[in-house]
Amino acid sequence: MTFIKLLLMLGSKVFFELFLIPWDMQDTQGGNDMFVEKITEINNAVNSWIWTDFGLYLLLIAGVIMTAVTGVFQITHLKHWWTKTIVTVFKKDNTSTKKTDKKSISQFQALCTALAATVGTGNIAGVAAAICIGGPGAVLWMWIAAFLGMMTNFSENVLGIYYRRKNKDGEWSGGAMYYLKDGVGKMKGMKIPASILAVLFAIFAILASFGIGNMGQVNKITLNMESAFFANVDWTVGGVNMINLIIGLALLVIGALIIIGGLQRIATVAERVVPFMAVAYVIFGLIAVFMNYELIIPAFQSIFAHALGVKALAGGVTGAALKLVIVQGCKRGVFSNEAGLGSSVMVHSSSNVKEPVKQGMWGIFEVFFDTMIVCTMTALIALTSGMINLETGVVNAGVSDATLISESFGNVYGQPGEWFIAIAMLLFAFTTVLGWSQYGSKAVEYLFGEKAVKVYKVIFVLMIVSGAVMTSSLAWDISDTFNGLMMIPNLIAVVLLSPLVFKITRNYVDRKIKGKDVKPMYSFDAEIQAAAEASQSEDIIE
Repeated sequence: MTFIKLLLMLGSKVFFELFLIPWDMQDTQGGNDMFVEKITEINNAVNSWIWTDFGLYLLLIAGVIMTAVTGVFQITHLKHWWTKTIVTVFKKDNTSTKKTDKKSISQFQALCTALAATVGTGNIAGVAAAICIGGPGAVLWMWIAAFLGMMTNFSENVLGIYYRRKNKDGEWSGGAMYYLKDGVGKMKGMKIPASILAVLFAIFAILASFGIGNMGQVNKITLNMESAFFANVDWTVGGVNMINLIIGLALLVIGALIIIGGLQRIATVAERVVPFMAVAYVIFGLIAVFMNYELIIPAFQSIFAHALGVKALAGGVTGAALKLVIVQGCKRGVFSNEAGLGSSVMVHSSSNVKEPVKQGMWGIFEVFFDTMIVCTMTALIALTSGMINLETGVVNAGVSDATLISESFGNVYGQPGEWFIAIAMLLFAFTTVLGWSQYGSKAVEYLFGEKAVKVYKVIFVLMIVSGAVMTSSLAWDISDTFNGLMMIPNLIAVVLLSPLVFKITRNYVDRKIKGKDVKPMYSFDAEIQAAAEASQSEDIIE
């Protein structure tokens, strides 16, 4: 416990220095310059290790392993997982939208809450940044990362359901920390290492929830709202942009009403907002793309040409250029869909589903929709906008990743197009905040118990205002690092437990697809297993 407190104290100091104090104020504090410089140096080294070296390779290797272990399930059983997930929502007798009690959420609510957390700034600003930095070829690597990530996310959710348990309040609790402790921890000689990894995952999840899951999202909201609706308003008091502060306070009030209400309220909001915002974005995006229909085929040609090394950014093929394309595509793909981070498992595990594979299939759809649909739409909007040279892959002068998509919409719809993107970013990013509040809550619960969750939620809500007025660019880099650090212990667990994922998946296929009479594998816990076996419903625990 002392180790946990030490890490959290260090994390708190970093966040206070970099997130809570406006950047211009930090610069006036002479003694703070050395601290910021040192933190920057450390963060750059760790971030590079995660996203350029070990972590990125581990992510791709894990995706390949889980795809192989499950027999390329995302392709070989495409019809099955498609009809057992999103198709069920439109059936009258479906169980995917059915709630059985006040302590759990439906399968569809779990999906929407997970999508609420994943469909955020990464789907717009993140994809634009990948293209601006890595060129059009980054899109193909984003697809590849998503294809492999489907099975990584599938495996995470299978393990999440299998190793979950009920807390003292009767709510489901699951996630990487549980299958690390109860799964990996049961392997010979792995009890202590698994416990340490579980604690580290929970700590990284808490810190990431404050950064990338809260203040990073809120900051993007305020910047886009200010640019779209208050561009001509200059109202600064004491170095603080008052427009941003007001927006932050408004988000704080709304966030408090939802987040303090717990998972049930978050899931209810997500179930209503996520489908609406996603469909609206895709429809208006399709219109924008087809307004420039003559660039659609050249856009796809540019994606493949740059991704496979036929062309490099700004011309000339080099290993560094190709690596940049791969890193940006994979990194932004993971940043968007979060496959491999182990984050969405903490929501999926709260579903009332009894079949681990059933929730795993919802995880496949989650990655598919997030990356293959929403992110691809953003990429096509950018590449057909005329603001990117499809031959060289270079963005036109005066265009940045921050403005690329809004300007693309503005070219088609005029000023209302920029307003639409601002509102889309508001909904995307704010629902991400709601989803990540649940992730952080579950991590806090694992470390400190249910009572500490209330304190966490209060702090989380208050930090919304900090995100609105924050000006530190280093803050984003640190958030990105904590986000990536979650990946390491989670992927270690997924890979080590891959034989179990294989057994559970084969068990499901034998029973549900091949019609064999075999004992189902629902849970590692005998009581939960028995309750699931006694359930009269085919899909859910009553």
